[in-house]
Amino acid sequence: MQMTRTVHRTAAAFMCVTLLAGCSQQYAQNNPGAASAATGAGIGAVGGALIGALASGGQARGAVIGALGGAAAGGLGGYLWNQHLEAQKQQLQQSAQGTGVQVTQTADNRLKVNIPADAGFDTGSATLNPRINPILDQLASGVQQNPTETVQIVGYTDSTGSSEINYPLSDHRAGSVQSYLVSRGVNGQRITTQGMGPQNPVASNTTAAGRAANRRVEIYVAFPAQPAG
Repeated sequence: MQMTRTVHRTAAAFMCVTLLAGCSQQYAQNNPGAASAATGAGIGAVGGALIGALASGGQARGAVIGALGGAAAGGLGGYLWNQHLEAQKQQLQQSAQGTGVQVTQTADNRLKVNIPADAGFDTGSATLNPRINPILDQLASGVQQNPTETVQIVGYTDSTGSSEINYPLSDHRAGSVQSYLVSRGVNGQRITTQGMGPQNPVASNTTAAGRAANRRVEIYVAFPAQPAG
Protein backbone atom coordinates (compact mmCIF):
# COMPACT_ATOMS: atom_id res chain seq x y z
CA MET A 1 0.00 0.00 0.00
CA GLN A 2 2.83 2.40 0.88
CA MET A 3 4.51 1.61 -2.43
CA THR A 4 1.27 2.38 -4.32
CA ARG A 5 0.90 5.76 -2.58
CA THR A 6 4.50 6.62 -3.39
CA VAL A 7 4.02 5.76 -7.06
CA HIS A 8 0.85 7.87 -7.20
CA ARG A 9 2.54 10.85 -5.51
CA THR A 10 5.51 10.64 -7.82
CA ALA A 11 3.28 10.43 -10.89
CA ALA A 12 1.38 13.51 -9.72
CA ALA A 13 4.62 15.37 -9.17
CA PHE A 14 5.90 14.63 -12.62
CA MET A 15 2.57 15.73 -14.06
CA CYS A 16 3.19 19.10 -12.42
CA VAL A 17 6.69 19.13 -13.87
CA THR A 18 5.32 18.43 -17.34
CA LEU A 19 2.87 21.32 -16.98
CA LEU A 20 5.69 23.64 -15.90
CA ALA A 21 7.82 22.70 -18.88
CA GLY A 22 4.87 22.97 -21.25
CA CYS A 23 3.98 26.43 -19.98
CA SER A 24 7.55 27.59 -20.45
CA GLN A 25 7.57 26.37 -24.05
CA GLN A 26 4.22 28.01 -24.80
CA TYR A 27 5.52 31.29 -23.39
CA ALA A 28 8.59 30.99 -25.59
CA GLN A 29 6.43 30.56 -28.69
CA ASN A 30 4.41 33.67 -27.86
CA ASN A 31 7.48 35.70 -26.83
CA PRO A 32 10.45 34.78 -29.09
CA GLY A 33 12.74 37.23 -27.30
CA ALA A 34 12.33 35.24 -24.09
CA ALA A 35 12.75 31.83 -25.69
CA SER A 36 16.03 30.99 -23.99
CA ALA A 37 14.66 31.91 -20.58
CA ALA A 38 11.53 29.83 -21.05
CA THR A 39 13.48 26.88 -22.41
CA GLY A 40 15.91 27.10 -19.54
CA ALA A 41 13.03 27.13 -17.07
CA GLY A 42 11.51 24.04 -18.65
CA ILE A 43 14.76 22.11 -18.70
CA GLY A 44 15.56 23.24 -15.18
CA ALA A 45 12.14 22.14 -13.98
CA VAL A 46 12.55 18.62 -15.35
CA GLY A 47 16.10 18.29 -14.08
CA GLY A 48 15.20 19.70 -10.68
CA ALA A 49 12.25 17.38 -10.37
CA LEU A 50 14.37 14.33 -11.09
CA ILE A 51 16.94 15.37 -8.51
CA GLY A 52 14.28 16.27 -5.98
CA ALA A 53 12.41 13.01 -6.42
CA LEU A 54 15.53 10.90 -6.13
CA ALA A 55 16.74 12.81 -3.09
CA SER A 56 13.40 12.34 -1.32
CA GLY A 57 12.96 8.69 -2.15
CA GLY A 58 10.32 9.35 -4.82
CA GLN A 59 8.18 11.67 -2.66
CA ALA A 60 5.98 14.08 -4.61
CA ARG A 61 6.93 17.04 -2.43
CA GLY A 62 10.61 16.54 -3.19
CA ALA A 63 9.91 16.39 -6.91
CA VAL A 64 7.82 19.57 -6.90
CA ILE A 65 10.36 21.48 -4.80
CA GLY A 66 13.11 20.32 -7.12
CA ALA A 67 11.06 21.37 -10.13
CA LEU A 68 10.47 24.86 -8.79
CA GLY A 69 14.12 25.32 -7.88
CA GLY A 70 15.29 23.98 -11.22
CA ALA A 71 12.85 26.21 -13.11
CA ALA A 72 14.13 29.27 -11.29
CA ALA A 73 17.78 28.43 -12.00
CA GLY A 74 17.14 27.51 -15.61
CA GLY A 75 14.98 30.56 -16.20
CA LEU A 76 17.64 32.86 -14.79
CA GLY A 77 20.29 31.31 -17.01
CA GLY A 78 18.08 31.70 -20.08
CA TYR A 79 17.31 35.30 -19.16
CA LEU A 80 21.01 36.15 -18.92
CA TRP A 81 21.65 34.59 -22.32
CA ASN A 82 18.77 36.51 -23.82
CA GLN A 83 20.20 39.75 -22.43
CA HIS A 84 23.53 38.90 -24.01
CA LEU A 85 21.90 38.20 -27.38
CA GLU A 86 20.13 41.55 -27.32
CA ALA A 87 23.37 43.37 -26.51
CA GLN A 88 25.27 41.60 -29.28
CA LYS A 89 22.45 42.33 -31.75
CA GLN A 90 22.53 46.03 -30.94
CA GLN A 91 26.31 46.17 -31.37
CA LEU A 92 26.08 44.52 -34.78
CA GLN A 93 23.22 46.77 -35.86
CA GLN A 94 25.34 49.79 -35.02
CA SER A 95 28.24 48.43 -37.08
CA ALA A 96 25.88 47.67 -39.99
CA GLN A 97 24.40 51.15 -40.31
CA GLY A 98 24.53 52.41 -43.88
CA THR A 99 25.83 49.12 -45.34
CA GLY A 100 22.58 47.43 -46.33
CA VAL A 101 23.29 44.55 -43.94
CA GLN A 102 20.35 43.54 -41.74
CA VAL A 103 20.75 42.19 -38.21
CA THR A 104 17.71 40.51 -36.66
CA GLN A 105 16.66 37.91 -34.11
CA THR A 106 14.92 34.78 -35.37
CA ALA A 107 11.84 33.16 -33.85
CA ASP A 108 14.01 30.35 -32.47
CA ASN A 109 16.24 32.87 -30.71
CA ARG A 110 19.22 32.94 -33.03
CA LEU A 111 21.05 36.02 -34.20
CA LYS A 112 20.77 36.49 -37.99
CA VAL A 113 23.06 38.68 -40.09
CA ASN A 114 21.87 39.03 -43.69
CA ILE A 115 24.51 40.30 -46.14
CA PRO A 116 23.10 41.13 -49.59
CA ALA A 117 25.61 40.43 -52.34
CA ASP A 118 25.44 44.06 -53.42
CA ALA A 119 26.80 44.99 -49.98
CA GLY A 120 29.25 42.14 -49.52
CA PHE A 121 30.35 40.94 -52.97
CA ASP A 122 30.73 42.10 -56.55
CA THR A 123 28.52 40.37 -59.12
CA GLY A 124 29.80 36.87 -59.82
CA SER A 125 32.53 37.21 -57.20
CA ALA A 126 33.21 35.56 -53.84
CA THR A 127 35.66 38.26 -52.72
CA LEU A 128 34.44 40.14 -49.65
CA ASN A 129 33.77 43.86 -49.95
CA PRO A 130 35.95 45.63 -47.34
CA ARG A 131 32.98 47.79 -46.32
CA ILE A 132 31.53 44.88 -44.32
CA ASN A 133 34.77 44.16 -42.45
CA PRO A 134 33.68 46.17 -39.37
CA ILE A 135 30.51 44.06 -39.11
CA LEU A 136 32.41 40.80 -39.34
CA ASP A 137 35.01 42.12 -36.89
CA GLN A 138 32.24 42.83 -34.38
CA LEU A 139 30.71 39.42 -34.98
CA ALA A 140 34.06 37.67 -34.52
CA SER A 141 34.67 39.56 -31.27
CA GLY A 142 31.30 38.53 -29.85
CA VAL A 143 31.74 34.89 -30.81
CA GLN A 144 35.22 34.77 -29.30
CA GLN A 145 33.93 36.16 -26.03
CA ASN A 146 31.28 33.44 -25.82
CA PRO A 147 32.83 30.02 -26.46
CA THR A 148 29.48 28.19 -26.43
CA GLU A 149 28.17 30.05 -29.48
CA THR A 150 28.16 28.37 -32.88
CA VAL A 151 28.00 30.01 -36.32
CA GLN A 152 26.23 28.80 -39.45
CA ILE A 153 26.92 30.57 -42.78
CA VAL A 154 24.65 29.97 -45.79
CA GLY A 155 25.35 31.37 -49.25
CA TYR A 156 22.74 31.99 -51.96
CA THR A 157 22.53 33.22 -55.55
CA ASP A 158 19.69 34.38 -57.78
CA SER A 159 18.24 32.08 -60.44
CA THR A 160 20.21 33.42 -63.38
CA GLY A 161 23.13 31.37 -64.60
CA SER A 162 23.60 27.61 -64.47
CA SER A 163 23.69 25.33 -61.45
CA GLU A 164 27.32 24.59 -62.29
CA ILE A 165 28.09 28.24 -61.60
CA ASN A 166 25.56 29.16 -58.90
CA TYR A 167 26.16 26.39 -56.38
CA PRO A 168 29.96 26.71 -56.23
CA LEU A 169 29.63 30.52 -56.13
CA SER A 170 27.23 30.40 -53.18
CA ASP A 171 29.52 27.93 -51.42
CA HIS A 172 32.60 30.09 -52.04
CA ARG A 173 30.85 33.18 -50.69
CA ALA A 174 29.96 31.37 -47.48
CA GLY A 175 33.54 30.12 -47.32
CA SER A 176 34.90 33.65 -47.72
CA VAL A 177 32.95 34.78 -44.66
CA GLN A 178 34.17 31.75 -42.72
CA SER A 179 37.80 32.44 -43.69
CA TYR A 180 37.49 36.03 -42.57
CA LEU A 181 36.05 35.07 -39.17
CA VAL A 182 38.79 32.49 -38.70
CA SER A 183 41.39 35.12 -39.59
CA ARG A 184 39.95 37.20 -36.74
CA GLY A 185 40.47 34.39 -34.23
CA VAL A 186 37.23 32.38 -34.35
CA ASN A 187 37.80 28.62 -34.12
CA GLY A 188 36.86 27.17 -37.50
CA GLN A 189 35.36 24.10 -35.82
CA ARG A 190 32.60 26.32 -34.46
CA ILE A 191 31.57 27.40 -37.97
CA THR A 192 29.60 25.45 -40.57
CA THR A 193 29.03 26.61 -44.15
CA GLN A 194 26.64 25.66 -46.92
CA GLY A 195 26.05 26.86 -50.47
CA MET A 196 22.38 26.75 -51.47
CA GLY A 197 22.60 28.29 -54.92
CA PRO A 198 19.23 29.76 -56.00
CA GLN A 199 17.22 27.83 -53.40
CA ASN A 200 14.99 29.57 -50.82
CA PRO A 201 14.56 32.91 -52.63
CA VAL A 202 13.39 35.80 -50.47
CA ALA A 203 12.07 37.79 -53.43
CA SER A 204 10.98 37.29 -57.04
CA ASN A 205 13.74 36.55 -59.51
CA THR A 206 11.74 38.28 -62.25
CA THR A 207 12.97 41.74 -61.22
CA ALA A 208 16.45 43.20 -60.77
CA ALA A 209 15.64 44.22 -57.20
CA GLY A 210 14.40 40.73 -56.39
CA ARG A 211 17.48 39.07 -57.83
CA ALA A 212 19.68 41.44 -55.83
CA ALA A 213 17.87 40.45 -52.64
CA ASN A 214 18.30 36.76 -53.41
CA ARG A 215 22.07 37.08 -53.92
CA ARG A 216 23.04 37.01 -50.26
CA VAL A 217 24.89 35.36 -47.39
CA GLU A 218 23.05 34.63 -44.16
CA ILE A 219 24.96 34.19 -40.90
CA TYR A 220 23.28 32.57 -37.90
CA VAL A 221 24.70 32.68 -34.39
CA ALA A 222 23.17 30.05 -32.14
CA PHE A 223 23.04 30.18 -28.35
CA PRO A 224 22.68 27.27 -25.92
CA ALA A 225 19.39 26.92 -24.08
CA GLN A 226 21.21 27.80 -20.89
CA PRO A 227 24.82 28.51 -19.90
CA ALA A 228 27.09 25.50 -19.67
CA GLY A 229 28.52 24.71 -16.37
